[in-house]
Amino acid sequence: MPAQMTAQATVQTIASPFVQPPVMLLAAGRGERMRPLTDVTPKPLLKVQGVPLLQHHMQSLVAAGVPRAVINTGWLGAQIPAHFGNEFAMKSAQDKHEKLSLSYSAEPEKAYETAGGISRALPQLGDVFWLAAGDVYAPDFTFAANAAQAFAQSNELAHLWLVPNPTHNLRGDFGLSEDGKALDLPADDASPRYTYSTIALLKAELFAQPWFDIPAGNPEGLRAPLAPLLRAAMREARVGASLYTGRWVDVGTPERLAQLNQD
Repeated sequence: MPAQMTAQATVQTIASPFVQPPVMLLAAGRGERMRPLTDVTPKPLLKVQGVPLLQHHMQSLVAAGVPRAVINTGWLGAQIPAHFGNEFAMKSAQDKHEKLSLSYSAEPEKAYETAGGISRALPQLGDVFWLAAGDVYAPDFTFAANAAQAFAQSNELAHLWLVPNPTHNLRGDFGLSEDGKALDLPADDASPRYTYSTIALLKAELFAQPWFDIPAGNPEGLRAPLAPLLRAAMREARVGASLYTGRWVDVGTPERLAQLNQD
């Protein structure tokens, strides 16, 4: 009688690939310092090197595989969805058509500030999301999936990218510890400070108690800045930071815009 063979099935557990979180693109501000240009055009649609400022972020996001963006709109806000529609598409380096799905979070012309605007859009964002300001030019920045995955698995509430201080903010905003934490340094502390680039990874947890009092969706339309939340979380060592040294310009004045377009 032939020997009986027993085959044991080997079950392989294949980990699901990490899916990039969505991004919130801040595009609601009035752009007072950019007047008169922003009297007729929202600042994120002003062109740098022939392309709307906000589109530079979109190109980087598509290249990084971020699938979805939520754009908050305020001043002259109808122009932004009219220009971009519900999708931004481009060819990848592999000659494939990649796209970024777009949705919008409308605010009044006097917008809700950064934290208020994020709270307004929170139901569209999920537990983890990227953040970038539509008036910043940072074409070399990579919205890296491995950075997002590490952040999602950490106990951090925020991870900020800091830049060397520009001439209009020589004092800087936050310190950076040797172990990669953002620091809310006392005013008399002489340690180096860096400027917050406005690019970050955030968790929805930061926009809830005990850190934040406004309910998700911001039903009352309250205005609130982001910095106090970040500083409170820094005091609990819950904010990480990395130094970014690529091209970065806060396009806050007509002169800075003109300089970018001369380069």
